[in-house]
Amino acid sequence: MALAFRSIQRSSSARLLVASPYQRRHLTCDHRDRLSNLFVPTGGIETKKDGESDATYELLVKAGYLRKAYSGVFHYLPFGHRVHEKLEKLIDKHMRSIGASRLALSTISSEKLWAKSGRLEKGGTELMRFQDRKGSKMILSPTHEEEITSLIGNTVNSHKQLPLRVYQIGRKYRDERRPRAGLLRGREFTMKDLYTFDASENAALQTYEDVRVAYRNFFDELGLPYLVAEADSGAMGGNLSHEYLYPSASGEDTILSCTSCSYTANTEAAVPRPAEKAQFSPSRSEIAVYHAITTDKKTLINTYYLKTSLNADNESIENEVNLHRIKEIVPDLDPGHTKALDVFMENFTPFSTDEKVPHSQIINLFDSAIPYPLADSTFSNHTDHPAAGLVAEKSIPTTSIASNPKTNSPLTLLKPRVHDHCPRCAEGRLKSTTAIELGHTFHLGTRYSVPLKAIVANEDQRFIPMQMGCHGIGVSRMIAAIAAGYRDSKGLQWPRVVAPFDAIVVSHPDLKEDAEGIYDKLSEGGVEAILDDRNVKDLMWKMKDADLVGYPVMVVLGTPWKKEKLVEVQARRKKFKVTVPLEEVNSTVKGLLAEL
Repeated sequence: MALAFRSIQRSSSARLLVASPYQRRHLTCDHRDRLSNLFVPTGGIETKKDGESDATYELLVKAGYLRKAYSGVFHYLPFGHRVHEKLEKLIDKHMRSIGASRLALSTISSEKLWAKSGRLEKGGTELMRFQDRKGSKMILSPTHEEEITSLIGNTVNSHKQLPLRVYQIGRKYRDERRPRAGLLRGREFTMKDLYTFDASENAALQTYEDVRVAYRNFFDELGLPYLVAEADSGAMGGNLSHEYLYPSASGEDTILSCTSCSYTANTEAAVPRPAEKAQFSPSRSEIAVYHAITTDKKTLINTYYLKTSLNADNESIENEVNLHRIKEIVPDLDPGHTKALDVFMENFTPFSTDEKVPHSQIINLFDSAIPYPLADSTFSNHTDHPAAGLVAEKSIPTTSIASNPKTNSPLTLLKPRVHDHCPRCAEGRLKSTTAIELGHTFHLGTRYSVPLKAIVANEDQRFIPMQMGCHGIGVSRMIAAIAAGYRDSKGLQWPRVVAPFDAIVVSHPDLKEDAEGIYDKLSEGGVEAILDDRNVKDLMWKMKDADLVGYPVMVVLGTPWKKEKLVEVQARRKKFKVTVPLEEVNSTVKGLLAEL
């Protein structure tokens, strides 16, 4: 049968190229998994260059795993759904290992609940909001801290009912301004969320370590290279968190790690460089000022630092402020405003002796490299902003801070840089890696239990807020990362633990009964196989299609079978190919799968 190629106009954004032989579809309803029964539309794709797709996403579409529905929204086809299910099964295994039980929370949450936690406004335009016919304001949840805290708070009353560990795997929603990179940055995505509840902080910290062990075991079994980095808790809250990342040139996260010790951290949470003692009084032109504002828009934060400084190799490098360190001094910092000075002036409230009336104020922060006497300078001496004079004229209450109030040590407000000495061992140098975030663990403490009143009676019958943790894994992101990590010029190369099937049996149509016999032997031996029984005479096309889809093992009945009753077994990821007699097929396939 000759191959037929036809261009089909699906939409203005994509053009599918169907590169498969046309055939009459038939169904065979028996105990066997057959490609002729499944909806697996493989073929090429040309995607409009809109910044939303990448090579891995296009390969997943070409191999019949996904189709784009809308911007940042995707349909999982049967093979994509099977990979998704395999990942869920693996997650279930490791969540059960720490005593977690699975539930399913509602996708819909209420704005009232989010307002109570203080996250409603912080969610900004990324929250997908709607109103029902009664006018109730609702949210398509991007995360479920509020819902689970409310649920457990209304159910658990005593410390005797703790510890409690529950998790869900479900779809989440975020109104991304610019969806991109296929499954990596979508508007609809799948997450695993584990929520933990303990009666004391010590118990919660032990739970956190239990989760970290489970996460390491999960990623180790998956076989995907990964990094564990100290991280910033961000909008989630809490003061302890770690990211689990896949090193990738297409990643959006930048990770710093030491060349000598195990120190690894996200740039947002990296330990700052040791405080630099000011050796001279810098000129005005050598000082930079970073302006920020608090969430209530009443406090202007001016961070003074040297524009450049020498790195470990005596090279002059531009400095960057570390927002994480600024937030340690000013917890209600709102980094979302790029024009903080303008926002401050627009919301200016004169000083009042009435403590009930919030008034505007200024906090000046000075990095350790800036001599403290400069703290007496007003910020108008260090900026040419049009509003500077107005601020200086209004006699605004001003506080200058040059040392950490908790430790009394000089403020270190700058990000670590590549080639700096490691802040932990001081021997190695810092190197930079881009990576894709796959998982995140957070110790939340009482961030949600206090505002949402999730309390229990302790041993002394006093009511205390529960200590919480939140631990996520991006399931849809994981599919994209695995596909990117296990692919070559021929197609995908899934690890066995998440592959849609362990092995595929391909043959000429005239060897149908022989192929079914081998399929049956594999299935009886515990191999999850699928039979390519499509009525296609071109065996090479079937083999190329199998390479594209990415089965761990391919079993071929071709010329060697016709001539000598020998079966060809291939494992592309191991660059393995051998012909064996029928009685050795099972042992050969199972031996390969154990290594894949």
